[in-house]
Amino acid sequence: MTPATLQDHLRAATVTLAAAGVDDPASDARHLMAHALGLAPHVLTVLRDRVLDAAETAAFQALITARATRRPVAKIIGKRAFWNHDFIVTDATLDPRPDTETLVAEALRAPFAKMLDLGTGTGCILLSCLAERPMAHGTGTDVSAAALQVAAANAAVLNLTARASFVQSDWFSAIDGRFDLIVSNPPYIAADEMAALAPEVRNHDPHLALTPGGDGLDPYRRIAAGAGARLLSGGRILLEIGPTQAPDVTAMLDRAGFCMITTLVDIDGRNRVIAAQKP
Repeated sequence: MTPATLQDHLRAATVTLAAAGVDDPASDARHLMAHALGLAPHVLTVLRDRVLDAAETAAFQALITARATRRPVAKIIGKRAFWNHDFIVTDATLDPRPDTETLVAEALRAPFAKMLDLGTGTGCILLSCLAERPMAHGTGTDVSAAALQVAAANAAVLNLTARASFVQSDWFSAIDGRFDLIVSNPPYIAADEMAALAPEVRNHDPHLALTPGGDGLDPYRRIAAGAGARLLSGGRILLEIGPTQAPDVTAMLDRAGFCMITTLVDIDGRNRVIAAQKP
């Protein structure tokens, strides 16, 4: 029997993942092969005729078996590319989405010196912003101690420990001082929407980071009520939202006295971020 090449393994893995219902099986197979071999994905093309040894084959097959259960690639390999960096992810954190980069881009559109990230998770929003603003400092909060450990680890990897601090807090409950930028990607999925989520999300992201229950809007009510006391005059607030939530969140911020309230869309044209300013 002719030994199986790297390309043979990728083809078989793509069939396996497609049968399991994975959305982009070929891409996922390539990323997992690259991880198994310790290579960058773009290198695989020139190595397509290479024969994998037994250890490499076993490592790759284990990764494919895990992905076929609909465990996300990021949770298998332990990292996710976001903005300009790779971030450590674990089962204690939300898997960062490309849509959230809309919030980062808006945050970086104007200067800031002191930033607060509510519900920081991996720290990807806070740390992506601080990495591009070398004079800025920031605080990330989360109710999950395990998530805060991941965020602190990411800060260490990015050499941002001196400028990023992390606090266990239920929204503003343990936060003092004022900031010129507040950001948040809070849990916003309504309770009755959870069943329709993809298995990668529903079964592998912490439910605490996905849904607050009910209509999904309670975090925005609490943030809108508390943000004014924690923002400097002229400070900005940026909130990631679900695509249908713009009218409700806009109304909350308006009632709380914020001005210049705008809705920003993501790369797919869906409402994704509400931006507002304290007068």
